[in-house]
Amino acid sequence: MVLNRIRNVTTWQWILFLILALCCISSIVFVNQNYSFYDRPIAKVIHTTIEEKTEVTDTHGNEDTLFVQHIVARIMNGEEMGREVQLVNEYSSSGAYDQQYHIGNELFVSIDSKAREELTGSITDVKRDKYVLIVAWIFVFTLLIVGHKQGLLAIVGFVMNVMVLSVALDIYVKYYEVSLLVVCGICILLFTTISLLLVSGRNEKTYAAIVATLVATVVSLSITSLVIWITSGNGLRYEEMQFLTRPYHTIFMAGLFIGSLGAIMDVAITMSSSMFALYERDSTISVKALKASGIDIGKDIMGTITSILFFAYISGSIPMLILYLKNSSPVGFALSMNLSLELARALAGGIGIVLTIPIGLYTAIFFIERKRARI
Repeated sequence: MVLNRIRNVTTWQWILFLILALCCISSIVFVNQNYSFYDRPIAKVIHTTIEEKTEVTDTHGNEDTLFVQHIVARIMNGEEMGREVQLVNEYSSSGAYDQQYHIGNELFVSIDSKAREELTGSITDVKRDKYVLIVAWIFVFTLLIVGHKQGLLAIVGFVMNVMVLSVALDIYVKYYEVSLLVVCGICILLFTTISLLLVSGRNEKTYAAIVATLVATVVSLSITSLVIWITSGNGLRYEEMQFLTRPYHTIFMAGLFIGSLGAIMDVAITMSSSMFALYERDSTISVKALKASGIDIGKDIMGTITSILFFAYISGSIPMLILYLKNSSPVGFALSMNLSLELARALAGGIGIVLTIPIGLYTAIFFIERKRARI
């Protein structure tokens, strides 16, 4: 069976695999040697020693261990390239805001301008581009192996969406008078159209999914905005946005727009694909049977996707929640400080998912009936 699959691979597919393999290898080699492309000095750790170890306990009884690590690193770029620099790293076993460094780690450093014979400096950041690149290639190859042509189109759509979002945010940052909600509204239209047309092609199934996604997104966000307006936003803690110089309420609503879109789009294309699959299997199927099947499908996917959305939003707040609770903060205060916005996002997305099921169902039936009328 494996040999048959290999024989069925076309010449163009072999060429594509070869190009991707060459791109992967060359990019990994480049990232491992790209020190000269950075303005900041980069130092590679060649030796480490632990000079001091201290056991500490705070007023709440939390125990931790503090370490002082001496590091010898070699400068990899800039005027001091090739010289060794002496660094000191203070870190804790909890690793909340720091970490231990090992031989081979590459660090962005700030060199002490007063140093002459022996270079000294401080660590400012870690060079992680090689690890990000490896994860990105794993993502690309996984999509291609599983999805084949559809996986390639999904990658193209993802890249295009990232470019659209980057341009949109750049416009909003540069021009203060531009409304972020308008920018996000245009982005949502482009995201939906690009993603669904690339993956599913130009057909009635895709058009039904696009319409259902846009309608469900607007309706769910309208309901969420109405609820927030009626309650005056009571219970929402915007402390994490306190450093923003733009209206935090607008930015929060824009985040709801973008955050809800993925789940809504997933439900919309699932409902549309299922309805058209039933129609293509039996073109004489009645509208009543389509509705019954669509409701059953919607019930099956509603709970799982809502749970996924909830876990995706809440997971990012678990470290801060544990930190609050470890420092004897009341449970109610810790939850309200860390989970209020995430819960609001999850609820807004949940509303969108539930609304997308009937909207997607009736939109798909509408396009199916149009297709029947043309036959």
